[in-house]
Amino acid sequence: MIRRVPAVLRGPFLLESNLSRMVDDMFSDFHRIGFDISPNFGRTDVYEHDQALVFETELPGVKKSEISIKVEDDQLIISGEVKRNEAIDRENYFRVGRRYGRFQRCYPLPADMIQKDDIKATFEDGILRVTAPMQESIKEKEKPIEIAVE
Repeated sequence: MIRRVPAVLRGPFLLESNLSRMVDDMFSDFHRIGFDISPNFGRTDVYEHDQALVFETELPGVKKSEISIKVEDDQLIISGEVKRNEAIDRENYFRVGRRYGRFQRCYPLPADMIQKDDIKATFEDGILRVTAPMQESIKEKEKPIEIAVE
């Protein structure tokens, strides 16, 4: 004979399990829409210039060797790490206002328009500039839609 746990005792665990599953489902696709690890780090301007999509990202305190750039699933992924100066003891700080640790920023790319093999990047004065050439201009492709007023 199998004994079942009374519903009163089982309830909180079911709620926790269901709630956990709902939260996991809610966040499962955030990487596809630009969810970022440490979103306040690496503020980025995105614009079109000379038929290229340009991403200019502030990366103060990051070394060029600690930056990774890749294109995966029609997304530009910029990641890296800012390391703290370990020569100074933690107890000697009065305030820590800068961010340290890993970061990642993801940006969707217009898959049918980007020439992925020709993407270039430069890093100067704490600004990472990624240029992704396009086959045609996004601005030229835009067509206004008239809204009828009834």
